[in-house]
Amino acid sequence: MSNLKNQTAAFISTYASDTSGVCSALYELGGMTIMHDASGCNSTYNTHDEPRWYDFDSYVFISALTEMEAIMGDDGKLISDIVSAAKELKPKFVAVAGTPIPMMTGFDFKAIANEIERQTGLPAFGFDTNGMHTYVSGAAKAFRAVADRFITDKLGKTSGLSVNLLGATPLDFSVNSSLQSAKELLTENGIETVSCLAMGSDLSEIRRASSARVNLVLSYSGLDAAKLLQKRFGTPYVVGRPCGAFGKRLMADIKAADRTGKNAVGFAGSSEGDILIIGEGVFAGSLAAAIREETGRKAFFASATEFDDGLFGEADVIARDEAELRPLIGKSRVLIADPLYKPLCRGMGIRFVPMPHEGFSGRIFRKDIPDLTRSIAPLLEQL
Repeated sequence: MSNLKNQTAAFISTYASDTSGVCSALYELGGMTIMHDASGCNSTYNTHDEPRWYDFDSYVFISALTEMEAIMGDDGKLISDIVSAAKELKPKFVAVAGTPIPMMTGFDFKAIANEIERQTGLPAFGFDTNGMHTYVSGAAKAFRAVADRFITDKLGKTSGLSVNLLGATPLDFSVNSSLQSAKELLTENGIETVSCLAMGSDLSEIRRASSARVNLVLSYSGLDAAKLLQKRFGTPYVVGRPCGAFGKRLMADIKAADRTGKNAVGFAGSSEGDILIIGEGVFAGSLAAAIREETGRKAFFASATEFDDGLFGEADVIARDEAELRPLIGKSRVLIADPLYKPLCRGMGIRFVPMPHEGFSGRIFRKDIPDLTRSIAPLLEQL
């Protein structure tokens, strides 16, 4: 069990919460998402965690939970408000996501979702998020729920090599050209994109996901959905994000998975080195692999969000607290991380290379987030 003092952040910020992860994952799918909270979580989400807010309409609401409702458990009012809004707005589904207050009162999300579905006839989801985990956890729950509910038809596989992209939200890809560059790279390698869960694809495209020959897991939030689709349709998955020279390796892994039916994690197998990358695990691991491939230098990563240690190399770790991160930073010569991590380097005499991450620093450094899909040269120049 972690020491309580290790859960205190003296210098760094926090990642977007699991509640924001649910909203971000479902944003483009035509549903209605309700944060069950008094007020603050919605403003935090749309101000800092959702760059599509002013350009792409989506039904994201707050339940406006009052103190008396929290104490007395007036779930009937919540259900009534949601049912009324759903009948007026006619969304494709309804989702209710939790925050700290419902966690403390023991709110039953599954039961409430079942009742909403009974009264509206719409698919309804209840996510027991609580604001105490990162966006990766919430997005993973949402992606798996979407896959479980909407990807049910076993369609014939495409004649040519094809993939679904799993785990795409602006919290990892921002709103620059990174995701589009990944799709273009796949096309150039003769790989069709069937659907993207969940940026740039609607539910009609996502329903065709079983026709893809391979699933490409672009972030850890897409892994649970990939495992479900493999169990349901036998589709193998590859974990990794196109990044510089690592993109070539990833394309080869996709083709191999199609031939053999075996899963692949292309960035695993690193050894401890002098370059440390902190961030979401799949991107950090992919970037470390690209640096090793292009420079021969040893690079490893620390996942600061939820991750599966089965995807690690021998030196890679989960390190989410300052107390865990500082010793790793101290053993390194170069740190690549969001600019808000820079204070942890103070007095250590190491080179800091900024790599802004929307899921950590929000909109502050958005214009500086690079598209490293085809080339990491701008980054290498700073090493």
